[in-house]
Amino acid sequence: MTKKISLLGATGSIGTQTLDIIQSNKEQFKLVSFSAGMNIPKVKEITAQFGPEIVSVMQKEDADALQAEFPGTRFVYGNEGLIEVAAHARADMLVNAVIGSVGLEPTMEAIREGITIAIANKETLVAAGDIVMEEARKRNVALLPVDSEHSALFQSLNGENPKRISRLVLTASGGSFRDLSRDQLQGVTVEQALAHPNWSMGNKLTIDSATMMNKGLEVIEAHHLFDMPYDKIDCLLHKESIIHSMVEFEDTSVMAQLGSPDMRVPIQYAMTYPDRIPMQNAKPLRLEEIGMLNFEKMDFERFKALALAYEAGRQGGTMPTVMNAANEVAVQLFMKGRIPFLQIEEIVERMMDNHQSISSPDLETILETDSITRKMVYDMVK
Repeated sequence: MTKKISLLGATGSIGTQTLDIIQSNKEQFKLVSFSAGMNIPKVKEITAQFGPEIVSVMQKEDADALQAEFPGTRFVYGNEGLIEVAAHARADMLVNAVIGSVGLEPTMEAIREGITIAIANKETLVAAGDIVMEEARKRNVALLPVDSEHSALFQSLNGENPKRISRLVLTASGGSFRDLSRDQLQGVTVEQALAHPNWSMGNKLTIDSATMMNKGLEVIEAHHLFDMPYDKIDCLLHKESIIHSMVEFEDTSVMAQLGSPDMRVPIQYAMTYPDRIPMQNAKPLRLEEIGMLNFEKMDFERFKALALAYEAGRQGGTMPTVMNAANEVAVQLFMKGRIPFLQIEEIVERMMDNHQSISSPDLETILETDSITRKMVYDMVK
């Protein structure tokens, strides 16, 4: 039976790899709706190739022009368009691959519609993990992880008793600047930050990897996905990105998931779960070619953003929302050349220091906190 897919963020890194999987497995998958931003030539290409029923773009004028060109597809726009794509009634699965907390409301609407979610949009769980997971439990909706680390944990836990977990271990490549000291980070450029040694990812994720905030977001995401206290979630520096993450059990046994650094593998596993199908044009892992795997203890003083994420997660309430919103804006400012690299974490820390966390917030409070934090960061930099 063909699985009908809705895709948020079709023109990004995860989105394009998802489309590659759909195209390579036409008997298993069909794209019924997708969202994109401002890359209209790419939207036209995807629409012509896959013939979706609904497409959402950012601007109304683009939607109107596309509607005239592709009368067989319905075009919508803006945040309402994102929600309509996410909650498309004919979809069996939503692949949420947008970047940032913009993915929160569409995810919630898809859960309310009972649609299975393959989640790559980690900011949704960082900003509002308690609310999202509670709604998913209430509706009996599965959230299947797409991030390579969480997919590794998910696969390692398959068939295991979660009560016997001793700890989760998220591995981290260290990003573009993993071999530099903090002093050497003074004056690094956007181009240098975007030169990730292992993975091909979108710009925001690559910058987050360089600051190690990406691993911090993943720690909070793992807390929610696997209902695990922060004291039982560790991070380990592993430069080769071959072991994607590990689970240690009470009897000291360790289960790990290994593979070549190819994001299509965890994307496809989420899309086919609980089954597996052949991966097209993938490089099998040959450990004899790798030769050696290296591991280092995480230095929280060197990677300050990771320490801030643990702090935000432990405080809970609206603190992770503030941390995430401040980081999103700070990364944008760095990519535009308006702040230096190290100021990203300085902005995040300042916003957290100035925030009095609200415990057990509702969705409206989280969205308001997110908006206020973003404005505060822009005003501060001005």
